[in-house]
Amino acid sequence: MDYRVKGLRGPVELIIDEWGIPHLYAENTDDVFFAQGFNAARDRLFQIDLWRRRGLGQLAEAFGPEYVEQDQAARLFLYRGDLEREWASYGPDAEQIATQFTTGINAYVDWLDDHPDQLPPEFGMLDYRPAKWAPEDVVRVRSHAIIHNVTSELARARFLHAGGGSEADKLRRRIEPEHDIEIPDGLDLDIPSGVLRTFALAAQQVVFTGDPREPLLRVGEGAPPPADQEGSNNWTIHGSRTATGRPILANDPHRAYSTPSLRYVAHLVAPGLDVIGAGEPALPGVSIGHNDAIAFGLTIFPIDGQDVYVYDLDPDDHTRYRYRDGWENLEIVTESLAVRGEDERKVDLTFTRHGPVVHTDVQRSKAYVVRSTWSEPGTAAYFGSIGYMRARSWPEFREALANWGAPGENQVYADIEGNIGWKAAGFVPKRVGYDGLLPVPGDGRYEWDGFFSSAEFPEIFNPDEGFWATANQFNLPDGYPAERALSYEWFDPGRYQRMVEVLAANENVTMQDAMRLQTDVNSLAAREVVGALRDVAPDDDVTTRALELLTCWDGETSAESAGAALFEVWIMRHFARAYLRMAVPPAGMRVLETFDYEGMRESLRKPGPVFGVDAERKRDELVRSSLRAAYADLEGMLGDDPAAWRWGDLHRTTIPHPLGFLDPSLEPPSLPMGGSGTTVNVAGYRLSDFLLTAGASFRTVIDVGEWDNSVVINTPGQSGNPSSKHYLDLHDRWHQGEYVPLLYSREAVEQHADERHRLLPE
Repeated sequence: MDYRVKGLRGPVELIIDEWGIPHLYAENTDDVFFAQGFNAARDRLFQIDLWRRRGLGQLAEAFGPEYVEQDQAARLFLYRGDLEREWASYGPDAEQIATQFTTGINAYVDWLDDHPDQLPPEFGMLDYRPAKWAPEDVVRVRSHAIIHNVTSELARARFLHAGGGSEADKLRRRIEPEHDIEIPDGLDLDIPSGVLRTFALAAQQVVFTGDPREPLLRVGEGAPPPADQEGSNNWTIHGSRTATGRPILANDPHRAYSTPSLRYVAHLVAPGLDVIGAGEPALPGVSIGHNDAIAFGLTIFPIDGQDVYVYDLDPDDHTRYRYRDGWENLEIVTESLAVRGEDERKVDLTFTRHGPVVHTDVQRSKAYVVRSTWSEPGTAAYFGSIGYMRARSWPEFREALANWGAPGENQVYADIEGNIGWKAAGFVPKRVGYDGLLPVPGDGRYEWDGFFSSAEFPEIFNPDEGFWATANQFNLPDGYPAERALSYEWFDPGRYQRMVEVLAANENVTMQDAMRLQTDVNSLAAREVVGALRDVAPDDDVTTRALELLTCWDGETSAESAGAALFEVWIMRHFARAYLRMAVPPAGMRVLETFDYEGMRESLRKPGPVFGVDAERKRDELVRSSLRAAYADLEGMLGDDPAAWRWGDLHRTTIPHPLGFLDPSLEPPSLPMGGSGTTVNVAGYRLSDFLLTAGASFRTVIDVGEWDNSVVINTPGQSGNPSSKHYLDLHDRWHQGEYVPLLYSREAVEQHADERHRLLPE
């Protein structure tokens, strides 16, 4: 099919392969980024339109007054600084790339005016039209990015105020490296609930009016969930440890499941550019993939780029706040907000020198602000990948990451010369007089003094181990300077430990080995706990049956496993709750939102101070009583015969579409799934009903140098158009742990071409 469009300098060929991956061939880079935007709109228009409206605070314009509050919240976190500095942060051609990309999106929207039958059905269901984009829309939106740690700051303050105590707080969230929490001078820990409601509104997905479904990442019934359900895995393996002698790089980000997927795979080819891989469809470029010289992948490096500031307001004039020895005026920005079916509304956005006001306590004359690196130039999520995707060596890759802003990332690397590497990157403020673990008074005593430079972040090149892996775990090297406080809060190391266990045992890794590891559901964390259970004696028939089932189980959390079903129901729904109630004061339990699963495993293996005097006996009693409860719970859900129990009968996929509550056919079927929150194939779940919440919807394994051997999967399919054959076509393959080719050479692409289109200048 030929598309005649304005804005092109020359023709662009678009080849869609058998698996829905677009390969774009242009005569210049301007045209290839134009074509990337055009094709993103062709395949994912409803998704990227929602991305833009949500981020810019323009939902009410399309969907009505119910979204005014969310729009107002989103606008508080838009980038409002110097746009010239913003564009320059990403490189000399960043603005041009974004301009071409958004011009391509707009060209497809214009094309739809003449072909209204091609408009995705969601627009008809909601009775609205897609919007046009401006180049700055790509970078002004900040609230889609993963960032840490304001929610943890507030949770810690509430917990300490409730009498939880600093030692008990370590059961809630582990601090690494070891560090004593200090309450900032002048901070009142009595912080009202709901302080971060506006921040949460700004960052949340769009939930349409009338949708009865519980959001996947909302806390359910039962014990609090382990911390951090969205992360990633990656690793890079030197050729000395592979079967071919070539490096292998693998990456699988873990985010909330959605239809369509968060990521989109594309191949961009123009003179001086030949890059393939995944990015978010609303952004130009590729953030995970390879060019003809290097491969690259990322996981979250959970740096601390946020703080909550608490201000004293002038009791006689709430437009002023205390700063140092005087009062400063709040900055109030009034903006117009279009509202469907109503007159335009005026909304006030309030700021201090540190950032947007997210809550005002009128009675106590307090204001609360979220200060974030989002306000700094260069922190549009993932847009910085337009630099490193064009690097051709380790020095160029490091240079491209020198200004990487957000999110904080573990970037892994491999090249055709056989080298591998890891570089952490992101903006972290240098805090003066505080550690960032609690809110601070906004009176001028607690400030940021610039940011740590890229050279101050850890990195490694050709490690002695022959491989490097990351899974969001604490990975600051031994001897790393304590004054470089990049973060104190990291993810559970269970996934990382399993990856290292497998990779260290294999000196001849194949592509198939790497794929198996990405889909591995053996829980090293569960094996640790089961080892401790062998020391526990049963005291009745139920605990005898339960302990026998668990101690004979190998930690394989497959969908067919009875042991996995009992273990997960027991450890998360029953033991965790009992353990925390034993260790945490009742007032602390009422505000406890998460817990340190790693620390709980350690207490099970080596009962200590948490259990008090006679620790082993108390541990054994807690294990037995919680096992009895879990066994009865499982009988109620799966029947009386343990031989018939299956983890996958409880633990099932759900990959929601925003309008799936209106039309279930927009979503793939729910399927039984193995895995858990501590398996490499991460499969965290909601405690109320065990539905999966987040995981690896996208995976890739790259054979560095023999690029056509590389593989990828992206569930439920590449396309976001329900009428496309590529809408759900990858879901079953993904569920089975399978992959499809990530074709790179023109010859291989031609052999598997399924559709051909041309974009022609009008």
